Amino acid sequence: MKTAIISGISGQDGAYLAALLLKKNYRVIGLIREGQSKELGGLTYLGVKGDIILKECNLMNKKAIVDVISSEKPEEIYNLAAQSSVFESFNNPIDTFKFNTISVFNFLETIKLVNPAIRLYQASSSEMCGKVNELPITENSVLHPLSPYATSKVAAHFTCVNYRESYKLYVACGILFNHESYLRSENFFVKKVLQQSIRIAHGLQDFIEVGNVDIKRDFGYSPSYVEAMYQMLQQERASDYLICSGKSISLKSIIHYVFDMLNISKDRCIVNPMLYRPNEILDIYGDNTKAKNELGWNYDYDFYKVLELLLEEELKNLPKI
Repeated sequence: MKTAIISGISGQDGAYLAALLLKKNYRVIGLIREGQSKELGGLTYLGVKGDIILKECNLMNKKAIVDVISSEKPEEIYNLAAQSSVFESFNNPIDTFKFNTISVFNFLETIKLVNPAIRLYQASSSEMCGKVNELPITENSVLHPLSPYATSKVAAHFTCVNYRESYKLYVACGILFNHESYLRSENFFVKKVLQQSIRIAHGLQDFIEVGNVDIKRDFGYSPSYVEAMYQMLQQERASDYLICSGKSISLKSIIHYVFDMLNISKDRCIVNPMLYRPNEILDIYGDNTKAKNELGWNYDYDFYKVLELLLEEELKNLPKI
C-alpha cells in the first residue's frame, strides 16, 4: 500500500483526488490548518472523510513538514494548498506571494533532506500565462503574469523546475486551466452563477451582479483533471503538463446558458465595472496534446454539458445550500 500526502485537501481537487487515491488502495494523509477539520465538507460529500488520516500542519513551518513527512513516509505528495483567489491576491499581494512560494520551498527542502525519492506534484496554474502572446498555450509558452496570484505561481513553478534540474528530484507541475465541480468554493465564478441563478429562479434574488463577462476562459471538469495529477506521478520521468479542454468560452455564454436552463431573462444579469480586475486576460486556452500523448489522459467533456451536470447536482442538493 502506497502512502500519499495531500495538502489543500479541503478544496474541490483535494477531495476528488483523495477519493481517487483511495480507490487505488492508497493510504491518504490530508494536511489541514489548525482548526480546519470542520471545513472538510467535500470529503464528507464524497463519503471518504472517515478513510482519510488528517494531520494539522503549518506549511509555513519547515519543521512541521519535516515531522509529518518523516513520520508518515509518503511515496507521493500532492501540493494543492495555495491562496488561490486572483481577486483576493490584489487585496493581499504580500501574503499571497509568501504563502504560495515559501510553502513550496518547505516541501522541496524537506524532500531533499528526508527522502529524495519522494515524488511531488505541484499545482501550477494557467494564470501564470497572463498576457498571452500566442494561442493556444503550450508547455513552452512565454509567461507574463497579470496578478499577484499568478506571479506567486510563476515563482513556485520555476522553483520546482530548478529543484528538479539541480537536485534530480521527481517534481511534476500540473498547469491546470479553470476546472469546476459541485465542490467548487462559492467565491469562484461558475459556482456563483449556478447558485445565484437558482435563487433567482426560486424568487429569492432579483439579479446577478458581475464584472467583465466578455473575457473567455478554458473550462474543464475537476474529477477528470485530478486523474491527470495522479498520472503525472506515475511516469518514469517527471515533467510539466498542461491540463485543459483545448477551447475557450466567454463568461457571458456561461451565464446565458444557465439562465436558459432555468428560464431566466437575460436582463437579470447586471454588469458592474466596480467588479472589474485591475488587469485581465481577455482570452486563453491551452493545448493538451502532451498530456494526452504521454499520460494517456483522455478528456472529451463539452463544458456546456458539464454545466448541465453541475446544475443537476446543485438542484439535487438544494436543501444543503
